[in-house]
Order: sequence, then C-alpha cells, then structure tokens
Amino acid sequence: MTRSKLRSSSSLLKEAIPGFKRVALLGDQGVSEALIKASEAEAQAMGLQTLRLRVAAPNPDLEGAFAVFRQEHADALLILEEPVVGVHAKRIAELAARDRLPTIFAPSRVGAGGLLAYGTSQVESIRRMAVYVDKVLKGANPGELPVERVTPYELIVNLNTARDIGITMPPEVLKRADRVIQ
Repeated sequence: MTRSKLRSSSSLLKEAIPGFKRVALLGDQGVSEALIKASEAEAQAMGLQTLRLRVAAPNPDLEGAFAVFRQEHADALLILEEPVVGVHAKRIAELAARDRLPTIFAPSRVGAGGLLAYGTSQVESIRRMAVYVDKVLKGANPGELPVERVTPYELIVNLNTARDIGITMPPEVLKRADRVIQ
C-alpha cells in the first residue's frame, strides 16, 4: 500500500473528472466556517467555481440541497467531515448516485458509497491521541507537549460507484489509491 501524497480534495476531483468546473461544498450549518472556507479557497485557487451549501440538524433538507446542486449545475460534490453531513453520509451518497454526481468524502465515511474518499486516517488520529493521553497521565504538562499533525492521507476509490454513475477512473488515480473498492 502506498500512502497518498498530500493534495487537496479538489485537485483529486479534478484529476478524476477531467473538465469539471464547478464543485459544490456540503457542510453543517452548526459548525465553524473554517473548514468550508479552506475548502472553498483550495478549489478557487485551482480555478474552480464553488457552490457552498450548509444543512442543519436534526433533519437536513438533503432533497432541497440536491435540487440546488442540479439547478446550479454542480459537476462534483465535496462533503465536509462535519457532524450533520457525516451522520447522513449514506443518504447523501444515494442522492448523489441518483443524480450521477461524483462525490468525495472523508475516509471515515467510505462505507457511505461515494466515488472517492480522501483525508487523514481516523485510525492514525486516534492512535496519536492515545499517545498524548498516555503522556499526560504519566505527568506531562499538556501545555508543553508539541502539536502534531496527522500526515498519512488515505485515498480510497470506489469503482462500483464510478461504474454506477458512468465515470471511468483514470489509471493515475487508481495507482495512487491506498484502497480500491470493486
């Protein structure tokens, strides 16, 4: 298994779906703007048009969101790793497949059925947190512990979804994948 090199989700979508111009960003209305702003800036830096949409708990209007994506001619959908969209990941993937809209989720949501999953490993993050907790329990001052960044990124490609929505995954993307679902 080769670990994916750090790149943006938008660049992966652009590589997997040549010619796409407009990416929709789906996030949770109840959380900070930081992640959606960063994702939007990455996409715009690559020359992509962005459409941001935030949904609210407890019953997000996903049908309404997808109506907006269709109306605004979104070419792909980046689902942020935020609570409401995470809880409804499977339904989001189903709606995206219905509309033949390529998606990219965080690796923790790979089971939802999106086209791509990309980001840091949740397993590695939890392992690193456990090391920090162990240090604190052994007497380390939390304020003196260095800040660490989880750097192994995972790229997962779902060829079942690609086939269902009519996308041929480029060989270069498949070569870099840490996992391919067939």
